[in-house]
This record gives sequence, structure tokens and C-alpha cells, in this order.
Amino acid sequence: MRGLVSRDFRCDLSVKLLGFCAFVLLLFGGANSGYAQAFEEKVTNASNIRLTVTNTGTFGNAFRGYRDGTGQRSCEYPAGSGIEHLFEGGIWIGGANRSRGGAIEVSTSAFDAPQGYAPGRAGFEFTIPPGSPPFRERSSLFDSRFFSNAAVSHQDFVAVFNDSSQVVPGTNTPIAGHQFPMNVQVTMETYNWNYSFSDFFVVVNMTLKNIGNSTYDSVFVGLWNNTVVRNINITPAGAGGATFFSQGGNGYMDSLRLAYCFDATGDVGFTDSYIGQKFLGSEDKFGFHHPQLDSTYNQIQERWVRENFMANYQSWQFNNSSNPIFFFPSNDEQRYQKMANGMNDHPCWTNPNSADCQQSFGVDLQNMLNAPGNRSDIVSAGPYRDFTPGDEITVTFAYIIAPKNDDGNPNSENNLVQRQNLIDNANWVQTAYNGEDVNFNGVLDPGEDQDGSGKITRFILPAPPDRPITRVLTSENKIDIFWSDNSFYSVDPISQEMDFEGFRVYMTPLGFDVTGTPDVASNLVKIAEFDIPDNGYFNETGFESILLDEPKMFPNDTNQYWFKYTIDNLPNGWQHAVSVTAFDRGNEEINLESLESAPLSNQFRAFAGTAPNDAIEDNAPYVYPNPYYYGAAWEGRSNFQEESRKIIFANLPRRCRIKIFTPAGDLIDEIEHDEQYDGQDIRWFRTFGAENPEQNVFSGGERAWDLLSKSTQIIARGMYLFTVYDLDTGVSKSGTFAIIK
Repeated sequence: MRGLVSRDFRCDLSVKLLGFCAFVLLLFGGANSGYAQAFEEKVTNASNIRLTVTNTGTFGNAFRGYRDGTGQRSCEYPAGSGIEHLFEGGIWIGGANRSRGGAIEVSTSAFDAPQGYAPGRAGFEFTIPPGSPPFRERSSLFDSRFFSNAAVSHQDFVAVFNDSSQVVPGTNTPIAGHQFPMNVQVTMETYNWNYSFSDFFVVVNMTLKNIGNSTYDSVFVGLWNNTVVRNINITPAGAGGATFFSQGGNGYMDSLRLAYCFDATGDVGFTDSYIGQKFLGSEDKFGFHHPQLDSTYNQIQERWVRENFMANYQSWQFNNSSNPIFFFPSNDEQRYQKMANGMNDHPCWTNPNSADCQQSFGVDLQNMLNAPGNRSDIVSAGPYRDFTPGDEITVTFAYIIAPKNDDGNPNSENNLVQRQNLIDNANWVQTAYNGEDVNFNGVLDPGEDQDGSGKITRFILPAPPDRPITRVLTSENKIDIFWSDNSFYSVDPISQEMDFEGFRVYMTPLGFDVTGTPDVASNLVKIAEFDIPDNGYFNETGFESILLDEPKMFPNDTNQYWFKYTIDNLPNGWQHAVSVTAFDRGNEEINLESLESAPLSNQFRAFAGTAPNDAIEDNAPYVYPNPYYYGAAWEGRSNFQEESRKIIFANLPRRCRIKIFTPAGDLIDEIEHDEQYDGQDIRWFRTFGAENPEQNVFSGGERAWDLLSKSTQIIARGMYLFTVYDLDTGVSKSGTFAIIK
């Protein structure tokens, strides 16, 4: 556990994180320890978004991952960048209960709370009842251990929960303020893909079932979020208390049913991205619903009927009860009104100078939203009518993130040019949702039934070839990349043809990880391309220069690796991300450009270095850089700066013990090394290396050390001694290194 938690770690009592320590005790121990086993979190990692999803219908983790030492992301994009976008979010459902004379009831999975989720806390009203299916992961990727024919995306999370219990299951702890459950069971599925043209969104697809005895009218369903766009590598999560959370601007685009948030005045220059929450579509027993439709086909009456279906947007200031427009909803009636009445329909929304606006509040709502503030917002859809026992409503939203389109103006301007990438990304996710419903009318029209199922299949994306199965080896000043021929046999789901065309090789430049935001996706540079010769597409370079005479095989690996590309003249010890992708020919008939597998889906972090040393008596181990100067070029900037330093022991045997001493002979640290080293013993690799330790590739004869003692104390400058003991031969070698501050 050395190095996992900073020595001066403590609970931050800032506004949003107040009570975090109590939360940890409540969730992972104490009176509710039995319930703690039921609550689960998973983090998306197929796409370029790292979004925490729970089995109680909440999203994000209130930045707990930066306080408990796990480093678990809340809603980070791009992956590895440190740019967070969401404090916490959740689903809301509300309606008028006929059995109680039309009384309004609302159930929420998350609500404004400085501490975020905790069992029994007000606003967190959905729980996992005993006997519920486990929180599952599925994947449509054949090489995934979660492969399932039922999977929709490269990574599905599936959870079942309901609002029926008024106490935390397994305890006597009441759920505060939850006197009138609606008795709604939610089957929630989230989808994310690793395609480069779709790795910026996570779909939230929910089926809500009435499992009670009451019938509800005028039902609305919403996705509530407390979005916060900040770079935690620049400003630690929660630093400065309320000021950390009050720098965001908000907005809503009616035509896209898309709410969004951006960093207006916080870490500007390090947080140039938007997060959006978008309503995609819905269906119940009466048919398909979307505000874009003037009417819907009533499946019960088998006729088209007029629609009054809406997508509403509302926003409010955290803990505000004074401003009538941005008031904080404190009961079910007020929460329902937030869903049923859109701020986007207010007379001050489109024309603040109109007489109607001047007679009410006389303010420019959109400009007020753009100004920095600490806000929550919600996108809701409805009304759904006659929600009777046994009925189901399917509602789909999406989280969408996009880099700001830089036009030279400050973030706070928030103009259409800056939002263009967000708009494009929103259109992509809507296209994916529409699937076979090409004209988006909710009816399977002639010629649209591509899979012969007789019903609309949604979430269909054009697909590039399968990502190449890849292995990476490193040696002194060199990286060797091997990959298989599996991409050749990929079948496009739209054309049903094998349209593979070629491979591309990518690598990041030296120092990409420490000279700025460690965003791998934007730093990968194409260094080679190979494609089928003599077919009239692309460069027709052929594969002769990379094709092996015989396939390369690796122990405990059944794959055959037919291709090899070598990158040499690299400095030892430095990190380079490398990746191989496959691309297709595209399809001119349907105006589809060539598609490429995502570079991030099989990227490796490779460290050139010395190979395992079988004769240390002739070729002694050594340390580099030596002398070591604090702030060495490869260290970068981190919130854990003193724990993120490193030097390298090189020329090591396959298995050895390294001991570090002061000149007086006092033992500073002791390290056990073997050639399968993955870097996870020190903070530097957890901050700047790969999320998955298996993607860190070392040469086998090198080992990093964080310059901390065995008791995680910072060592002083001066001369130090080390010995390397070969565990296989019994031979020892000694050396020295210097630390200069």
C-alpha cells in the first residue's frame, strides 16, 4: 500500500465534500456494512470517457476518488487528462397518483448534496432490493471476457433497482424524506464504444416498470446533474471550497434537447471542453415519443394522434431559495415542477425584451446561465399518461463530451463556433440511437428492417475493422510492435462486406505525458501506414515491409502475430504510447467515409530499457539519471509531486533484490524485482502511466524507484549506496548514486 495515499491525506471540509469521512464509514463499515456490499460502482473504459456508474442509478462519484486514494474518476475526458466534468448525477421520475387524488410523487436516485451519495441520505431514494440481479458488465467485443450476444456496445453496464423501500435494505435506517415511493423498478443499461467517432458519449437507456398498485398520470422522467468542469491536475478536487464549484457556465440547445456546462473562469486553458446531457427518445405502450414529432403512432389504437410531448430544461443555484427562477427545489411538488415546466419555455428565454418577460422577471435567462455559478440542471421528458401497474416506459439519455472548438475567444463567450464539436458529437449519438429508424418517426418503414427482426433496432453504428490484436516488446532504445491479421476478416454491419483496407501505427512524442495535460488521444501521431496494393484505394503501399515469414508466437498466447514494426533510437526510461489501428475503404454509395478502429482501444505505454541481465558480475547494474536533480524532466506536474519522482535501476537480473543505504549503512528501502514488473508500486506510473497496468510495457531489466523510504519519507540530498542481489545466481553487485536538490 506504500504510496497509495498521501502522507498528509485528510478529509476536505469544503462545501461539496463536507461529511466525506462520515460517508466512507457509513458506506464501507459500521452499521450499514451489510448494505455496502450491495452498492456497486463501475467506471466506463471502452470509450474515452471515464464515467462512474452505480447500480442505484447515480453517475459520477462526488470526486471521492481523489479523496480516498483510489484515483477513481467521476467523469473524466479525455481519459488520463485529469479534466473532470461531473460531481454527481441521477435519474428523476414523478407523476400524479390517481389513488391519492392526484397527489404529486417524485422519486430521485440523486439530488443536490454537498457530500454526494450515502445510504439513507435524502434524495437518494433508489435501492437494490434483495434478490436483484447482479450489477453486470457485457461486451460485444469477441476478445472481451465480458462478451455476450446480448451486448449492445463495447461495454454495457446493466443494473436493476427500485424506489419501493423506505429504509436501506438490510438495515433499520430510513431513507430521509421518502414517505411516498412510486414503486418503480428501473432496468438501466449504459453503453459506450471505443470507435474514434463515438468514444465521446455514454448512453443511458432505462426501462421503468410500474411494480406497484397505483396508476400515474402526467409522468415526467429526467436526468439530473451537478456538472463541474475543472482540471484536478491544476486545481485539486474541492480546493477552495465553494469557489471550486462556482466557475461553470451553463446553457441549453432546444433543437438538440441538449443541456451543457463548461468552465467559464476556473482552470481556463486546461479545461477546454463541454459536457452535455441529451434526451434521445422514448417509448411506452402508446408508441414512440419525441418533441420533434408532431404526432405519434398509437400502438393501442393503431392510429396517429397529436402529441404534446416535451423535453424541458431547468437549472438552479446550489442551496438557493431566494431567486424565484433559480430556486432550489426542496420538496416533491417543487421537484416535479422543475421537470414539468421548462425554463426554455419561459418568456425571458428567447426574448428578454418582450413585454411578457418584462412583466415577470425582466432578465436575460440565457446570459444568466452563461455567467459563472454553482448550478444543478435537469433535462426531462414527458408527459406520459396512464402509467398503470405493469406498464413500462423506456427513456434514453446520453452524456456527451466535446473539446471546445477554439476560435481565439475566451471560454466565457460560449458561442456557436466554440460549441460546434459538441453539436457534431450530439448529432452522432442521435444517429446511433435512431438506428434503423432512419426518418425518425418511431415506425419501422419499408426498407428499414435491416436485421429482419420485424421491429426497430436502435444503437446501430457503422463499424471500422476490428482492432488489431497487438503485443508490444521493449528493449534498449527500441520498441517492437507485433500484431495479428484478425482485422482482415472484419465484416461491416451496414454493408455486410469485408472492407478492410490497411493499418496505421501511432506513437506519442517524447515528453507528451509531462509537458502538459497527459491526453494520449490528441498526442498520438501517425508514424506509418500500410494498405492493400493495387486496389485503387489510399496509398497502395502493401505489407511486405512488415509481414513476417512465419507468425510470432508468445507463451500462453494462442494468437499468431504476422506483422512487426520497429521503432528505434529511443531514450531509455521515457514513456511512449504506441498503438496500431485498422481502417476500411469507406462506402461511397452511402456517403460514408473510411472508418478507423480507435487508437486508444489497444494503446500501450512502452518504456525502452535494458533487457534482463544474466551476468551482473560482468555487466554491473547502474542508476539513471545519476546524479538525480529534483524536478527531472520526465516527472511532470502532479498533486502528489513528492510521491511522483523516479529514478531507474538498470541492467537488473530477471529476479533480484535491490537494497538502498545511506553512506552510514542505514537501510532506506528494499525492493523485490522480477522481469514482469508493471510499475504499479510507485505513484508516477499511476499518475502518468496506463490505467490498466497490463498496458505498461517494460524491458524486464529495469525498475523505477520513487525516492521515498520504506516508511514513505522523503529522503535528503546526498550520496547513496545500493546493492543488487541476483536471486537465481546468488551474485551481488553494488553501486552509488547522488541526489541533488
